[in-house]
Order: sequence, then C-alpha cells, then structure tokens
Amino acid sequence: MSKSPGHRLHPEHKVKESAVAERMIAVFAGQTLADSRDVVRVDEDGHPPRFYFPRGDVRQDRLKRTETSTECPFKGSASYFDIDLGDQSAKDAVWSYEEPYDEHQGLKERMAFDESKSDELVVSSLP
Repeated sequence: MSKSPGHRLHPEHKVKESAVAERMIAVFAGQTLADSRDVVRVDEDGHPPRFYFPRGDVRQDRLKRTETSTECPFKGSASYFDIDLGDQSAKDAVWSYEEPYDEHQGLKERMAFDESKSDELVVSSLP
C-alpha cells in the first residue's frame, strides 16, 4: 500500500504487533468463531489489546460484511462484519485491514473481534 501518515506525523504513538504463543479462540454465544495458533496481538496507545486471527481460521459463514468502514492513520482502512448466528447477532463486531499501510502488513488477511460489541463475545487463550 503506502507508508502510514499517522506514524510520520506522530512518531511517539506506538502500535506494536507481536506473535501470540498460545492458541487463541473467539467465541460468540457459545459458538467458536475463530481458533488459531497464529494470532497477532496489537498493542496500541490508548486502545485495549486486540488479537488478529488469520482469515482462514475464522468462520466466514457466521459473518456478514457491512457498509461500515473506518480509517486509522496508523493501520489503514478497516472493513467491518456483523456476527450473525440467526437468532443472535453483533453489529460491526469484527474488522479487517485488507490493505494495511506498509508498517502493518502483518495484519493483512487477518480479522479482529471487538468484545465491547456484545457480552456474548469473548476472545481468550487456551493452554
């Protein structure tokens, strides 16, 4: 893509990516939506830690792309997805940086879950 304008303008702002050693899962309303040993943790100033799962380890059949998009000056444009189990759903609870800025190419083809969107959504590690 290109260099992040956020990192150029605000070099003091930290966005750190690191590999997670443990197996991680994302569960919504008792259903496992993601299960992976290849998760990237993102620690960004002013935000809670986020965990990015490889797209191939996420149940795409339980997600529906929405019209929502946001722009992060550090990571790029995010596309959003609803979780839809039929009887239960969570709006814009999953996002992906499909074309992240150069500094965050490690997020490409990965998806993160926003636990604040529902009490039924939990991201955790397994032994």
